[in-house]
Order: sequence, then structure tokens, then C-alpha cells
Amino acid sequence: MRSRLAARSARLVLAAAAVTALAATTTACNNDDTADAGSSATPSAAASAGSGGSDTSSSGSPSAGSSAGGSNSSGSTDKTGSGDDGKTGSGDGGKSGYGQSCGTNDLDFTVTSESQAGGYYQVTAKAKSGITCYLDVNTPSVSFGSGADGVASPVGQGGEDPIKLTGSAVAYTGISPKTTKSNAGKEFENVIIALTDNDPNPAELKLPDTANVDKPIVTNWSTNRAETVPVIV
Repeated sequence: MRSRLAARSARLVLAAAAVTALAATTTACNNDDTADAGSSATPSAAASAGSGGSDTSSSGSPSAGSSAGGSNSSGSTDKTGSGDDGKTGSGDGGKSGYGQSCGTNDLDFTVTSESQAGGYYQVTAKAKSGITCYLDVNTPSVSFGSGADGVASPVGQGGEDPIKLTGSAVAYTGISPKTTKSNAGKEFENVIIALTDNDPNPAELKLPDTANVDKPIVTNWSTNRAETVPVIV
């Protein structure tokens, strides 16, 4: 009886030892699996975090760069526009620059009646206050009325090219309203004068007396009034 109990006890001890060993082995395996699982999860998480950080930084940088670029571009445009506007205003303003051609509206005109050569009108041109300009075209465009028969023909007398007008400097031209001996002609109280044929601002001058006009003539501009007595040569 005792030998059976002893044998049974021995079997129970062996069985308990085997269970203990199995439990220890299982525990060890579980710990290794957990560690493996943890180590495999950690790189993935790190990669995700790194990838996410890189994406965020990348997407953020172009936005900041675009904003800065837009700001710089806008500033450059404004500055350029402002500079150009300033230069344009400065270049076009005023009439004081040397080398500038005179326009009809840059000058003041005076008409006097002269008795030489059968009678003619002398026109004196002077630059308006503050203006310096040049008479680049030798002969003025002169007409009585708007008809072709009232246009004065140039006779080529006098002439200086160019004539500088500024301050008290003046230029003269002579206009003979009638060069025929007949009684034909039209009467006019004004004469139209321009510095060129296409001048947009011709001046209409009041004559000292009524002119009988028939085949009128005009001289060139000159600073010597004696050269502007109009005659047909």
C-alpha cells in the first residue's frame, strides 16, 4: 500500500515539474513574441511619424514661399510703375527744355500794318513767358479764310533755321495780302497763322485794318525785320 502511494506521489511530483517547465517555456515565448511585436511596431510608427512630419514641412514650405513671392512681385510692380510715372510726368511737363520745336500755342503774335512794297502786314512772334523753343520750319503757314485761294504762297525771302525764341528774342515774317493789280479780291479782318501745315493749334489774328486779299504771299521767318518785306522777284 505504501509503495503504491509513494509511486503515485512521485508521478504527481514529476507531473507538477513538467507543468512548471512548460509554463516557464510558454512565458518565455510570449515575452519574446511581445518584444518582437513591439520592435516591429516601433519602426513603423517612427516611419509614419517621420513621413508625416516631412509631409507637413513640405506642404508648409511652398505656401510660405508662395506668399513671400507674391508680396515681392507686388512690391516690384508698384515700384516700377511709380518710377515710370514719375519719369513720364517729368519728361512731358513744362516748355523750358532746349531743343524743343515751337508750337503755335507756345508763341504770342503781334500784327502791324506796314506801308512798304505797296503795303503788307508784319507779324512778330515771341515765346510766351517761361518757354524756350526753336522755329524749326522756315516758313509759316498763312491763310485768309478757309478757301484755297486765301492761302499765302512763300516767296523765300529772309530765313534762318532754326531760330531760338526765349525771353525778349523775336522773329518776323511779312505777309502781303494782295499781289495783283486788278480790283478783284475778298476782304478779311483776320489772318490765320500756324508754324506748320498740320499744326493742331493755329492762331487767328485780328488785322489792324480790313485786308483786300488776292493771291497773298508770305516770307520766311527772320530775326532781321528788313528781310521780311514781301516782294515778288
